[in-house]
Amino acid sequence: MLVAAAPRCVADDGYRLWLKYDLVADAGQRAQYRSAAQFIASNGSDAVLKTATTELQRGLQGLLGQPVPLLAKAESNKRGILLLIDASANVSGSSASRAGFRISTQGRNILVTGRSGAGILYGVFALLRQMQTGQAIASLNISSSPRIQYRLLNHWDNPNGTVERGYAGSSIWKWNELPQRLDPRYTDYARANASIGLNGVAINNVNASARYLTPEYIEKVKALAGVMRPYGIRVYLSVFWAAPKVIGGLKTADPLDAQVKQWWAAKADEIYQQIPDFGGFLVKANSEGEPGPQDYGRNHAEGANMLATALGQHDGIVMWRAFVYKAGSADRFKQAYEEFKPLDGQFSPKVLVQVKNGPIDFQAREPFHPLFGAMPQTPLVLEVQLTQEYLGMATHWVYLAPLFKECLDSDTQTKGPGSTVARVVDGSLDQHRISGIAGVANIGTDRNWTGHPMGQANWYAFGRLAWDYTLTSKAIATEWTKMTLTREPQAVATIVDVMDKSRDIYVRYTTPLGLHHIMGQNIHYGPEPWLAEAGRPDWTAVYYHKADAEGLGFNRTATGSNALALYSPGVQQAWGDPKTCPLNYLLWFHHVGWQQPLRTGRTLWNELATRYYTGADSVTWMQQRWASVQPAVDAALHADVTARLEIQRREALWWRDACVLYFQTYSKQPIPVPFAPPTRTLAEVKTLVDLYQLK
Repeated sequence: MLVAAAPRCVADDGYRLWLKYDLVADAGQRAQYRSAAQFIASNGSDAVLKTATTELQRGLQGLLGQPVPLLAKAESNKRGILLLIDASANVSGSSASRAGFRISTQGRNILVTGRSGAGILYGVFALLRQMQTGQAIASLNISSSPRIQYRLLNHWDNPNGTVERGYAGSSIWKWNELPQRLDPRYTDYARANASIGLNGVAINNVNASARYLTPEYIEKVKALAGVMRPYGIRVYLSVFWAAPKVIGGLKTADPLDAQVKQWWAAKADEIYQQIPDFGGFLVKANSEGEPGPQDYGRNHAEGANMLATALGQHDGIVMWRAFVYKAGSADRFKQAYEEFKPLDGQFSPKVLVQVKNGPIDFQAREPFHPLFGAMPQTPLVLEVQLTQEYLGMATHWVYLAPLFKECLDSDTQTKGPGSTVARVVDGSLDQHRISGIAGVANIGTDRNWTGHPMGQANWYAFGRLAWDYTLTSKAIATEWTKMTLTREPQAVATIVDVMDKSRDIYVRYTTPLGLHHIMGQNIHYGPEPWLAEAGRPDWTAVYYHKADAEGLGFNRTATGSNALALYSPGVQQAWGDPKTCPLNYLLWFHHVGWQQPLRTGRTLWNELATRYYTGADSVTWMQQRWASVQPAVDAALHADVTARLEIQRREALWWRDACVLYFQTYSKQPIPVPFAPPTRTLAEVKTLVDLYQLK
């Protein structure tokens, strides 16, 4: 039996995210917490340590229902003191290890110890998380350090306030108000990021405007950096490669030109003079029409190294994106590998190459990118997408931690079993001194930050996995649910179950068995598997699914594009035979006959149709499970998700009908029993898609 949610004077609008700090409902547990947290004492004056103290007081006051005073000096005769101990003096080690913390029970007190102010801040949030999720704090012994050094959100925000692939309102950065007015939302954003261990923010779109490098905008960025700094967060800029021409008055942007080198070095000095802890540059070059070093016959390493040299002695890095592809290629899958693999070992120590989780573009399921494990001399940043560009935007409930984990846990086998993507990214596989991970933000001005209320979980999960990729998807979902929605046990278990299955459900009703990139063009929403004409071949659906009278799927074996050869021999062996290839990747690598029997006992056609039908039906299951937790969840939030699930159910049927009817024109097979054929025709579905795409 579910217990009703605690009454509130106002509806939960989602603004507080997972940092609600509402009063602990259980009186006995609240008393235990109060006994252990009667006072706070701190031994340092670091700005981030002061933030940690403030956050601890704020959190405890909400959870305990009473203020917890700050002692000027710890008194040994008192009990119930939360001691924040800065142990940074004379401490060496990597910046990742210096961000670690320890929470321990020492006699009658609890110590939160860190080797930096940021470490203590992360420890404070971890302690508050223990309380928010109802954990005991009587005998604590928790030690934790981030496994990855640079843990960033990448915003695709533009100077005019729009957000590319943004589905939660406009950009939170109000450039017309900066630097004079600092929106309080910036501080709340910084709090949320720090609470999950993120330490960097690239604030603007990778399709960058040169305007961000002007003195006017550097002053605005400085103001944002001032908000982020007390939370241990550094600000980064995406830069426009041709900026020396656009705003610098030069005739070229050639990275080997002396004037270009001088311009970038001067620009870096100008930025660091204003923002001493500036993080560095993120670059998208020679991709999708963006300018880059290849315009001058130079390669990516020459471009990235020039910027690294421009940073000089400043403590900054260059993150150079490997998302590159050109029109006319026989297989877009291979292009990033072919451009970057030959450059391994040629990049400056300040450069990290940023690689998407899969080889195409943030599809609902992709094999891991072949560059992971293929560039042992180059640190690679894993880039994942939190914003649901190909995942139903803000109308479909898709929890993405399983997608992130699927990539991180994938074994490249480049140095034998256990050579996981996670070990490539954290640098341990190849002994790199720097490491990074980036998530494309799903944040906007919507009051609840992410549009779909459940989208908050993807922001949260990214941060938690960036800190510790060994956490399970379910464990993270459980934390988030308890901190954000409800602590009623049955409701928590139900919600976590739906979250854990939601991504696979989405894949089944959109792109089962390894289909990919068959969505509507331009806005990447809804089904359009018949799309055959676009600005370039690899923007069409038929380029990828290769449906014909014989079968379905992209042959990437030696008899096809041979993209499979980009992987290690062990991976090739696992995926190279259609009879043994995991079904989730089958059509990624093989063109399979419609009547070919699969391991499920069904033919390809019957399995494809079954997955489309059961996937769409599973949204009804999601609706039913969500309805069952209504008494335990805030009424307004529950109604919001209920409405979105109704949209998701309608659009799952749209996907199902569009795809089975279209592929049936090739298979010539009936809809398998017991499923009923769609009631609308393919022509009718195409009309619906055309109207939606506003053609």
